[in-house]
Amino acid sequence: MSKVIVVTGAARGIGLATARALRDKGATVVIGDIDAVAVKEAGDLLGVTALTVDVTDRGSFAAFLDEAEAAHGAIYALVNNAGIMPIGPVTGESDADARRCMDINVHGVMLGTKLAIERMRPRGKGHVINIASVAGLLPTPGLALYNASKAAVVAYTEAVRLEMLGSGVYVSAVLPSFTNTELIAGTRSPKGQKNCEPEEIAAAVVGLIGKPRSQAVVPHQVGFQTKLGALFPDRMREFIMRRYELDQVFLDFDHQARKVYDDRIRG
Repeated sequence: MSKVIVVTGAARGIGLATARALRDKGATVVIGDIDAVAVKEAGDLLGVTALTVDVTDRGSFAAFLDEAEAAHGAIYALVNNAGIMPIGPVTGESDADARRCMDINVHGVMLGTKLAIERMRPRGKGHVINIASVAGLLPTPGLALYNASKAAVVAYTEAVRLEMLGSGVYVSAVLPSFTNTELIAGTRSPKGQKNCEPEEIAAAVVGLIGKPRSQAVVPHQVGFQTKLGALFPDRMREFIMRRYELDQVFLDFDHQARKVYDDRIRG
């Protein structure tokens, strides 16, 4: 895979695992993150170019892509991975949390997608991969803000994909289920469900670059279950939610175990 690929939010978690998987496949990888110290450490660990980027700022994002191309040549793919996940009761979320979540998770993805397409379309090739979430399809108590942001990413990605048909530029979404990263710190898994590992999401990204398609749900059976569940009547869906304890996962959680993550995303 002799392609130049940039990954945002890559200092840790899914972004870091994705950068590692792409590097191991032979891609030239550039990683970006708003945490300057952490992204430098990640870059040193992987042996790849690491840059600081604020995905909510057009100047910062454009400079990130400019620096990546100046160092390594034309970017083939952008993985929009940067995102945050505030959780808790809807009346407990602050206006600041709401604005920050939507700014990073939605506007950051939109901005990156536009900036990348502006470079890729004249070349007649490229790929934008937006990391969404199963949460974009499965509204859950205590996750309303994150649900809204990821639902927006799912819809936006599909609309842009359709707009780019025939241009040589692919646009795809990856929808992970519960994944063992800091985003789920202090929570428990839904009853009977095994969490994904970041490497599984990374493998889905690698797969999409090798064989582009509109969407990849991880694990794949959750995509089928979610689509099927959407056809059920309200009472059936509510029963399933309670049966798997999804009604409590993001409301009854360990605040202390989550404090480091919460403090960082609000910093």
